Amino acid sequence: MASQTYYDTLGVARDVDPQALKSAYRKLAMKYHPDRNPGDSDAEARFKACAEAYEVLKDPQKRAAYDRYGHDAFTQGMNGGGGGAGGFGQGDFADIGDIFETIFGSAFGGGGGMGGARQQNRRGADLRYDMEITLEEAFHGKKTQIEIEVSTVCDVCGGTGAKPGTGERTCNMCHGRGTVRAKQGLFVVERPCPTCHGRGVVIEDPCTACRGEGRVDRVQRLDVEIPPGVDTGTRIRLAGKGEAGARGAPAGDLYIFIHVKRHALFEREGTTLAARVPVSFTTAALGGSVDIPDLGGKTNTIDIPVGIQSGKQLRVRGAGMPVLQGRGRGDLVVEIKVETPTKLSRKQKEILEAFRETETGEECPESRSFFSKLKDAFGA
Repeated sequence: MASQTYYDTLGVARDVDPQALKSAYRKLAMKYHPDRNPGDSDAEARFKACAEAYEVLKDPQKRAAYDRYGHDAFTQGMNGGGGGAGGFGQGDFADIGDIFETIFGSAFGGGGGMGGARQQNRRGADLRYDMEITLEEAFHGKKTQIEIEVSTVCDVCGGTGAKPGTGERTCNMCHGRGTVRAKQGLFVVERPCPTCHGRGVVIEDPCTACRGEGRVDRVQRLDVEIPPGVDTGTRIRLAGKGEAGARGAPAGDLYIFIHVKRHALFEREGTTLAARVPVSFTTAALGGSVDIPDLGGKTNTIDIPVGIQSGKQLRVRGAGMPVLQGRGRGDLVVEIKVETPTKLSRKQKEILEAFRETETGEECPESRSFFSKLKDAFGA
């Protein structure tokens, strides 16, 4: 197995995509897991080899380094004896490390030697949840419950990743330093240890419930409060409700992205609500009023002035959307659309004919002005 590549270990091609790589690893991990093969040292070795291979190949940067340099990208110079072809002995690494630490300080481990280079377990990933609500719900706010599948702390091991009653041991590859160093030309490159991922320790007996991850996937039900005034694109943050961090690291956050559905009557722009309201041509000519309810349940009576034209906008102060995390409300803007009747009774036609006979042109000044300009322009 020493001559095998990580791709051979997992039984995949070098151009394998991440999803197929993950699938192949899971099948082999299930097959060779120590709990399924008690007392089988060969199966245990295969299990550890598969885990090591997958930890490198699943990381794009590590995979690129491995494709270029092979195992030397992570193990060169770590044998403890004299360096092989182009390698260093352990003493060489220590001497060069001391020089780099003298010059650069904490960049190569800080004042605490190489032990300071250990990486802490990284915080869990942030998650996104898309929620669609109505305009009425955006107006009043909403308390609801969502279900989301998320990685949470393993109840069996308490997030440590180790089987209850067991613990961690010093990593054999980096000897507890958390990093490995390799020579590339005239430079010494330091990388997180691929075996322990920079922690300096490894779990000797992984928890069977979470396979050493310290977290498991499960469906969670979360209470969510949507404040009044939210709009499409509003983000609501639930701190610590994202993915649990590996082996006890802090959890990430959950971000809920709001999407407000289109409304049958109102259009929205910020805190302003807009509506197109048709009125009869007699109401437009003689004046009147219309009643428009707002989303708060209040009926707003809007006065229609005499002679109003289509496209005229009337504003009702404080009848729009609530100000998010603030006070007050926006406005309701009503755009008037004068509707010309399409079905007239005989009597209505007679009345309109009589009205037309009395027209002088003063009733519709815009029409009179237009035709006057037309006559001047073309001599009609």
